[in-house]
Formats: sequence, C-alpha cells, structure tokens
Amino acid sequence: MEASLPVRRPFRLDLTVDALRRLSTNVVDRVTEDGAYVRVLRDERGESAIVAREHAEGLLVRISGRNGERWLPAIERMLGTRADLTEWYQRVGQLPWLARLATELRGLKPPRYPSLWEAACHAIVFQQISIHAASAIMRRTVELLCSPRDVAGLSCLPFPRASELLDADVDALRAAGLSANKVAHLRSVADAIHSRALTDQEIEALATPAAIERLMRVRGIGRWTASVILLRGFARLDVFPPGDSGAARSLRALSGDDAIAAEDVVRVLAPVQGMLYYHLLLGRLRNLLPGRDDCEKP
Repeated sequence: MEASLPVRRPFRLDLTVDALRRLSTNVVDRVTEDGAYVRVLRDERGESAIVAREHAEGLLVRISGRNGERWLPAIERMLGTRADLTEWYQRVGQLPWLARLATELRGLKPPRYPSLWEAACHAIVFQQISIHAASAIMRRTVELLCSPRDVAGLSCLPFPRASELLDADVDALRAAGLSANKVAHLRSVADAIHSRALTDQEIEALATPAAIERLMRVRGIGRWTASVILLRGFARLDVFPPGDSGAARSLRALSGDDAIAAEDVVRVLAPVQGMLYYHLLLGRLRNLLPGRDDCEKP
C-alpha cells in the first residue's frame, strides 16, 4: 500500500533519520542513495517493509504486505511527524550559542524506536562506550539473531525479538562483543518484556518520574539508561540523560564557557530539554561542534 502522511513543519527526514540510526553501520534503519528511509517492522501479526520519502505534502510511505496501514501510527511516532516543537524553538532562543546549532538543524524531530524492547537494547548496549564501538556491537548482535531482507535494493535486517535474544547462545552473544554484564542485563530486560512483567503500555501510561522509577526496578537499568529509554523510546522530551560527560564537554565547546553546567542549560530548556540530546548528537556526528566527543556516556 501507499499513503501520504502529513507532517508538522519544520520537518527534515534526513536529520530525523540520522538521529534515529546514529551511524551508517546501522543495518536495521537504512537509507537509500536518494534519501529514502527503509525499515522492516515486525509484530505478532507478521512483518512489513516500509520505504518513506519526504515530498512537498509530507511523507510518502510504501508498505509491503497485507494490512500495511496498521503500521502508519508507528511510522508517525518513529519519525516524529506530529511533534510540535514550538516551545523548543522559543526556549532555545534564550541561548544564542545553542540557537545557532538549532538553526543549522532546523527540521530535526524527536525520533523514537518502535518498542520499549528496542529502546532498552540500544540504551544498554550504548552504555559507557563510544558510539562507533556500540554501533559495531549492535550490528553484530542483530546479524547473529536475524536474517536480512532485500528492501528497495538494500539488505535490511529486522530488529531481534526479546524471545530471540533469550534463545541465543550466551557465548555467541559474547563473541559479538557484548560484555558479560551487558548480556545479563539484556537478558533480564528481555525476560521482563517477553513475560509481560514489563510492557510498553505500562510505561506509556506513567508520568516520566514514575516511569523512570519503574524501569529502574529491572536489572541493568539505572537512571541514565531509564532516561535514554524514555527519550528514545517514548519521545519524552522532559528528560535529559544525567551525568553525561560527553554532553558536558560538547556544551563547553559549543558555548565557549568552560564553567557551563548542563543542569543550568537543562533548566532553561525544560520541559523540552530532550531535544538538546538530539542536537548535541547530530552536532557531533555532522562535525558541527568543536572538540567532538563520540561517547554517549562517561
């Protein structure tokens, strides 16, 4: 099927997809040479391939398989097409050094992973190591657990289910580059989600402080990880991952103020401080910040 999805302007698909996928080594979220976003989505009813392109009216989306329309709400959430960032642009204007970056990245929307499980996996794998190292580990893990599909001329892998990780050989997961602790933490989250002790619907229904506390009851999820899950998995813009030294260094470089405190910047931007995370991420990846730092967390 084919559908045209409206978007709330300003919107740029390229920036939003870059923030979602981080690096070109991502084998789940792919981009064609002409800028289309490609992804395989799965649920209990089956799987479909999606191809989304930006056009004058918004997004033109092609979805394979039967009942493809069921994926349209997920695509809108993943690409932030309905996100209203009026308050972000108002608040960032109070910080001229940051407003310049926001102007450069105007049209960036808050992307989100399609499930709590996928958000949690990324948050755990990307803990305390560089983006490049984590992305390589994630790629090897996905390739271990899933087989590729051909979509729009690209090799595209679906994201593994929680059950597939639980069934995987621990030694094989370690060989993919996951530490023993990260294997244990991923399996803990997978078990909670597969058994439905923890669900997307439960987290979605909770206010952000309560959602953070609920997530932290699962082994392997601390406050930083819970914040990243809520930001990247649920588009909770009222969170900014605490204690991120990479973000602190980027803020010092961008502002030119060695004494700047992330907490003070977050206070000015609240309740949409989560957009700062995406701007600093793309600022580093697109060489828009002096003194780039590739770590997600110290």
